[in-house]
Amino acid sequence: MSTKELAGKKALVTGATSGIGRSIAVKLAEAGATVYVSGRRAELGKETVELIEKAGGTGHFIVADVANIDDVRKLAQEVGEVDVLVNNAGIFPFSTTPEQSLDSYQQVFDVNVRGTYFLTAALAPAMVTKGKGTIVNVSSVAAVVGTPIGSVYNATKAAMDALTRSWAVEFGAAGVRVNSVAPGPIRTEMAVNTVGEMFDEFSNKTPLARAGEPEEIAEAVLFLASDKSSYITGAVLNADGGYVAT
Repeated sequence: MSTKELAGKKALVTGATSGIGRSIAVKLAEAGATVYVSGRRAELGKETVELIEKAGGTGHFIVADVANIDDVRKLAQEVGEVDVLVNNAGIFPFSTTPEQSLDSYQQVFDVNVRGTYFLTAALAPAMVTKGKGTIVNVSSVAAVVGTPIGSVYNATKAAMDALTRSWAVEFGAAGVRVNSVAPGPIRTEMAVNTVGEMFDEFSNKTPLARAGEPEEIAEAVLFLASDKSSYITGAVLNADGGYVAT
């Protein structure tokens, strides 16, 4: 049985309608948090809440597209003060640089960077006022590993890690901690469908010679969200099976 590291806490997890975000939301709820789930797809959001309740937790779903700045502001207003913010929403359409469309470029940055930035800007001040709070950004090993078709996605994840360091310095004196979790190859439906045959090849190159599971990323996020990591801020925790060590 999970210990209740987050008992009495209120958390918001973006992009929690499937995959890693869904696992994070359920894990935080198992740890005692009341979890607010956001995403674009209402039916999948309701499924996440059902899984949270099945695990004995309390969940709420709010429809929001973090690519839409009005949605970001409404989400922050509706959720209100939180103790834990997990910026997980992200997209990864891949393209070579010469073939990269302007619209897709803009969309990836709007979701992965701008949405994260302004949601944090809206919610961090209340944490600062309370003198405590944790923010976890779900980044990627792509922030530090070059790939031939991922230049835009990789750049957004490098930006997230830079924001993690900046916010750790900006909010640290007020007792607010900010960290990143950087997954490697994680077996989600979206990842497998997007990368195709390359997914297993990528996974087998890790020192652990396998893909990770969404629950393993959720455990890393829970650690950084809880008081067990009370002296950790501004860090990027690679949860990648050792991929970047090779």
